Amino acid sequence: MSGSPWRGRPADTALVLAVGLVALVGLVVQSRGIDTAAEWAALPVVLASSAALYARRRHPVPVGVLALAAVGAYGALLHKPGPIMLVFVVALYTVVDEGHLRVAVGLGLASVIAFAVADSYNRSPDTMNGATLLHAGWLVAVIVGVTRNRRAYLAEARARAEAATQRMEEEARRRATEERLRIARDLHDVLGHHLSMINVQASAALHRPDAARSEQALTAIKEASKETLRELRTALGTLRQDDAASVVPAPGLHRLDDLITTVGRSEVDIRTEFAEVGALPPEVDLAVYRIVQEALTNVTRHAGATTAVVRVRSDSGDVLVEVEDDGTGAPGAPGSGILGMHERARALGGSLTTGTRPDGGFRVRARLPLRPRPSPASEPA
Repeated sequence: MSGSPWRGRPADTALVLAVGLVALVGLVVQSRGIDTAAEWAALPVVLASSAALYARRRHPVPVGVLALAAVGAYGALLHKPGPIMLVFVVALYTVVDEGHLRVAVGLGLASVIAFAVADSYNRSPDTMNGATLLHAGWLVAVIVGVTRNRRAYLAEARARAEAATQRMEEEARRRATEERLRIARDLHDVLGHHLSMINVQASAALHRPDAARSEQALTAIKEASKETLRELRTALGTLRQDDAASVVPAPGLHRLDDLITTVGRSEVDIRTEFAEVGALPPEVDLAVYRIVQEALTNVTRHAGATTAVVRVRSDSGDVLVEVEDDGTGAPGAPGSGILGMHERARALGGSLTTGTRPDGGFRVRARLPLRPRPSPASEPA
């Protein structure tokens, strides 16, 4: 049986020696010494069939046939069965264990016939052939027992394989879902932020139709559209693994100044308070940028604010991100932007809170671990 401890050269060698010794000693004891020509002829039969067991795993059927022939030769020479049957039993066990059940049944029937013929030489007319029946029952027990064990083992192996396949499929589905959510968040952040900037600038130009304002708005729209194309290329680049060299590096802390400059063109005065936080892991660096980006998008779209403050600093192994404004916009029900910020923080093992400030305005505060920890499996993705 696959997975049996009786595998390998040391086990095969030990088995050959043990079976060969039993068969040889049995021959000597049964014959009370090796004196006749028939007994000397039976000796190499015992040794050769015992040695053949060494190849029983690689060639189970030939070894089984050889063992059966050895049993027949032994009976023909000495006119009685003997301990050489142990060689055949081991060979038959291996044939069943390797899955050749029909061959094993044929070998078993042939051995019963050979055993009956050999045993008939020593049976008196008034004696039942009980030894033959005992031999037949023994072989049936071997075949049935090994077959049952093998079927149980194969059933267990199939169950394990199916369970492993199911786990792999579930893991693949989970990863695919997480990847879709990540891409959806990136696309929402990129399109929502920059299209909001374009909309704000276009509205301002339409409401104040003067040359200077129009030029400023068109410049802002140009920069916003350029940045949109750049970040779309970054977001979609992960879907093109064969063209990784052309993917633009993901934004992070190093791009916050450009982001704030772009948002500042919408007539919101943005102040920054950045403390030294050192190099961040790529996923944390991107999350900081996206949270600030989405928070500032909400400031320009919904808050009606004139000033905003962006703070980034380290705190006890975490990085803290805060965006506050002086607007009067009501928070309302969380939209996909706020939900996306929560998902980003939770995916890294961090947290995010949003709400109105005591003195007016709105605040977004995120705490992200510098060593990201996966969120618990029980939390919704």
